[in-house]
Amino acid sequence: MSAQPSILPSAYASLFPQEASFMPMNADDLAEVMHAEREAYLWPWSEGNIKDSINSGNCCQTLRGNQGELLGYYIAMPGVQEVHLLNITVVPAYQRQGWARVMLDNLHDWAREQHAQWVWLEVRISNVRAIGIYEQYGFRRVGVRKAYYPLDGLQREDAIVMSNQP
Repeated sequence: MSAQPSILPSAYASLFPQEASFMPMNADDLAEVMHAEREAYLWPWSEGNIKDSINSGNCCQTLRGNQGELLGYYIAMPGVQEVHLLNITVVPAYQRQGWARVMLDNLHDWAREQHAQWVWLEVRISNVRAIGIYEQYGFRRVGVRKAYYPLDGLQREDAIVMSNQP
């Protein structure tokens, strides 16, 4: 992805009343991303996890509205003919407005640029809303990772492994 913002295509104009653009995530975004991460999740990524993703060359993109407000972000790791979506987050104030699909479209564009044959992700088995979004987008359940996510105390929650072709 280039360092220049990518503006959403006009095809989205009727769906989204505000303009939005993607920008590569950088250290200047960390405080705002961490605030959103803690607001969105009971078990957020650490600042170190996000810094490591930026520094390792993963695809780390922010989605910003026309006033510069953070709408969401995603982090994906390239592999051999595949991309692994590590984190996708819509800021809670902007959820249920279609921004997850916009980010998935952008992710798939990037995956095709990487010549990926598959996009993989894990999602909490209890995250019914996210599973629904992924299934509507064409992801299919391909497996389960037992005790993948922290739940509470010593308990852990399974993850559904999903995949699709970009």
